[in-house]
Amino acid sequence: MAAKIYFPSTVRVVVQRVTASSVTVDSEIVGKIGPGLNLLVGIAPTDTAAELTWMARKCLDLRLFPSPGSSRWDLSVQDIRGEILVVSQFTLYGDCRKGRRPSFDGAAPPAQAEALYNDFVTLLRTSDLRVETGKFGAMMQVEIYNDGPVTLILERDASG
Repeated sequence: MAAKIYFPSTVRVVVQRVTASSVTVDSEIVGKIGPGLNLLVGIAPTDTAAELTWMARKCLDLRLFPSPGSSRWDLSVQDIRGEILVVSQFTLYGDCRKGRRPSFDGAAPPAQAEALYNDFVTLLRTSDLRVETGKFGAMMQVEIYNDGPVTLILERDASG
C-alpha cells in the first residue's frame, strides 16, 4: 500500500494582534509596523484566487481590537487604521505526524507559493492600510510584540 501524501486544500494564516513587529534579513530591517496585525502565511499547492480573496477579507475584517474604554473586541485592523506585516512561512505546512523530521510536501512549490503570496499581499494593500512584508524565501528574523496575546489560526477549505 502506497503512503498517502497529504495535500491540504487551504491557505493557512497565523494572525497575531501586535503592538509592533519587524522582519530582519541579513542584519537589515526589511519590514516594520506599529500596532496592527502580524500575518504568517502558508500557501498550499491547491490554493486559488478564491481562497486568497476570502483570507484577505477575513484578515481585514476580523474584530480583534477593543473599542476605547472597553475590553470587547469590536474593531478590525481597518477600523483602527492599523498596520499589517505579512511574512511567508511554508513551515505552517510542516507535517510532524511521522518520524522526527517534518515533511513539507503539503506546501506549494516555491515559484507557485511566491506568486500566490504576492497576490495575497496585493489584496491586503487594496485596504489602503500600510502593509509591509518580509522577503520571500529568505532566512528571516521576526520580532513580534504580541498584544494580549492574541493569536489565531485561519484556514479555509477550497470547497467552502
